[in-house]
Formats: sequence, structure tokens, C-alpha cells
Amino acid sequence: MTHDGEPVLFSTSPEYFPAAKAELLGAYAERQEGPVQVVRLGPDLGRLSGPGVHIGQLAGICRDRPAAFVKHLTAERADVPLSDARDLAAVAAAAGQVAATVDGPELALQAWVSGQNPLPYGSGELVRKCAETLAGLGKKTGHAGLPQTLSLCITKDGVLIGLASAAEQLSDWPGGRTRLARGEDQISRAEFKLEEAFQTFGIRPPSSGTALDLGASPGGWTHVLRRYGVEVWAVDPGDIDEKLRRDRGVRHVRKTAGAFFRNEQRRFDMVVNDMKMDPELSCKLMLDAAERLRPGALAVMTLKLSAHRPAKTVRDCLDLLRRRYRVVTARQLHHNRNEVTVIAECR
Repeated sequence: MTHDGEPVLFSTSPEYFPAAKAELLGAYAERQEGPVQVVRLGPDLGRLSGPGVHIGQLAGICRDRPAAFVKHLTAERADVPLSDARDLAAVAAAAGQVAATVDGPELALQAWVSGQNPLPYGSGELVRKCAETLAGLGKKTGHAGLPQTLSLCITKDGVLIGLASAAEQLSDWPGGRTRLARGEDQISRAEFKLEEAFQTFGIRPPSSGTALDLGASPGGWTHVLRRYGVEVWAVDPGDIDEKLRRDRGVRHVRKTAGAFFRNEQRRFDMVVNDMKMDPELSCKLMLDAAERLRPGALAVMTLKLSAHRPAKTVRDCLDLLRRRYRVVTARQLHHNRNEVTVIAECR
């Protein structure tokens, strides 16, 4: 078995780069294949390299371990230095060389900027020029949803070119920067977080049954669940939006979650929790919720983090949840701020 590795580029939140680095170094330290290193290339961009590093394996670690602060991956295939990257045609030619290694007639093409852009063109112009070059090679390009993605990231030092399959890159958006359109009837920004979780992790609410929304006010997550046709019990002593009060598929329970669990014996098919609460206390509340869930019920929650040892906080919280749940994955999504989204199933 070869121990040769490949450099992998990863995206994270600028403020949580140290946490992402700690997660990755910790994962590979346990494998004992040789020292790996993480180099910061931009505010939200790093490179992991060393023996045994391969993008497919790393994607599995990020999902299953999980590495909660890594948002997006691509295997580095070319590095166009700043002196050459000022020539847009030169970058497009380098992208064409990488694309020529891809089997099949089409691939997704994505670009983004990490930090300040030192080049005389932006990500949009870069994509257009590269698409033109790839068309000349007989390659069709799209934005997403294709088996392979060619990624181009502009940094202060030039342009990095990466290649990854849809499964390997974790997020089918440039650098993991998901963009969702605000609906005219949106209740709160929090709706983006749940919608992004559904999209990124390929999960959906149950097709029938009842969901429990803990700390529901003003009702953003309840609103998302109702769009999927799920009946929701919205638990919160505070008010929920008027449109939800008129919705016969929503039952507003004006109690704290603790009081609700002490008095309610009904079983639910899903639970969501976006409460502004200490993460350990929020996880203990989810253990209480497990007593009111059917086996296999889907759970979606956010862990609200402080700046102090966020990676350890996530590890400790996931260990706590594992008492009653199978943790599917955990990741800081684009629409999360100082928080991580956890997906789990009740045992």
C-alpha cells in the first residue's frame, strides 16, 4: 500500500480556521502514516498535505468523524502564481490542462475568492473564460450537479485549481458558499440554516407524522417544515408568526421545552432545535426529547459556540448526544454563524 498523498484544499470560516486545523491534524495523527501539515492560504482556505492524504478518504473523515469546521474540499491540481495569474488566458489554459484529465464530456465549473482579490478580474469573468477554453476542448460546463467539479480559487498569491467528485467536495457550491434565495413570505433568516442542512446532507422531513420544534419562536424552522407538508408542534412560551398561528398544521405550545416534556407523552417523528442556549444544556434537552421520539426519528439541531475551544465543545456535545442518538454528521454550514449543525437519528 502506498503512503503517497495528494494536497487537498479545504474551506472553513475564517474565525474557525484553527478549529478546522486541529480537527484535521487530530484525525491524521491517529493514522500514523507520517506527519501531515496544514498551511493557511487565505482567510477561509487551507491546504492539507502529507503521507496518506487523499481527498476521498478526507471526505469520509469530514462526514463520519466528523470534522465539523471543514465546509468544502477539492484536490489541488495546479497552482498558477500571481505573476502568471494576471493573464486570464494563462489561468484558463491551466484549467484546460486539468479538465483534460477528466473522463466524460462535462463537468461543473466553480470559482471564488479567498480574501482580497489581487487580480484584474473577478470570479465571474474567470468562470466565463475557463468555460470558453473548455468548450474548445469539447467539454461542456455547468455550475453544479455534475459528477466532477473544477474549482478555481483566487488568493493573494494567484489562482489554485482543484478537482473533486460531487461526493468528495462536501458542498456543491463554490468553496461551500451556499446561496439561497429569500422568499417573500420568509419569517426569519434562520430558515436558511434548515434549508441548507436539507440540501447539503440530502435529508428530508418524514413524509407523514409530526415534528417537534423546540424553541420555535418566531417560527422560521416551523415554517420550513410546513413547506414540506409536515405537521409541527411549535414549543415556545414566546409568540410565533401570525401566518403560522392561522395554519391548522401548526400547534403552538406556549411552554418551555422542559415543562413540555414533563407533561407530554405523545411520540414524534422528528425534532428540530435552534435554541439560543449553552450547547451542553441544549444537548441534554435533546436527550429528554429522545424519550418522546419514535426509533429512527430525524433530529436536526444547532450548537451555539463560543470562541473558547470550539472543536472540543463539538466533540463533547456529540459524545453526549450519542447516548440516545446515532450522530449522522455535524458541520458548520454557510448560513451558520457561531454554530454547528448536527444531524442525528434517535436510537
